[in-house]
Amino acid sequence: MKGCIINNELSISNIFSYIEDIAKYNWLITNIECYPSDEEIARKLADEYCWIEGKDLLQLLNKEDFQWIWGVFSAFPKNIELKEILKHNSPYADGYKGFWTNPITLQHPLAVTEITAWDGLTILVITKNNEIVNTLIEKHAFAQDLENYTI
Repeated sequence: MKGCIINNELSISNIFSYIEDIAKYNWLITNIECYPSDEEIARKLADEYCWIEGKDLLQLLNKEDFQWIWGVFSAFPKNIELKEILKHNSPYADGYKGFWTNPITLQHPLAVTEITAWDGLTILVITKNNEIVNTLIEKHAFAQDLENYTI
């Protein structure tokens, strides 16, 4: 398990461009506060959560690159049904203290990756796929290992 924190102007869309297998997962987006101008996207994200297939998430992110203030994108293997996922607490960004403690963990016990927009200024990535985090840290000077950041 590995995590990184990115404190700069990278957008959620930029972060997702480093994840090659988005379409292999279904995604639960929770704790949503964002400002798309596209009405269709705004409706999709207006509820308490958004459950979306990876290919549809890619289309949404490619359609408009808008600001996310808060939001947690959690990836789940396609064989896990939404009803099973909803038996657990939904991941959240605002007020979650676990970002700042070691060891790094995912909030949702069935997720494989969580990407969090935190207060409109920071993006946190925690994943079982260490290569995603290694690539982000390697390619972006503003990306720092979350485990070292929390010490």
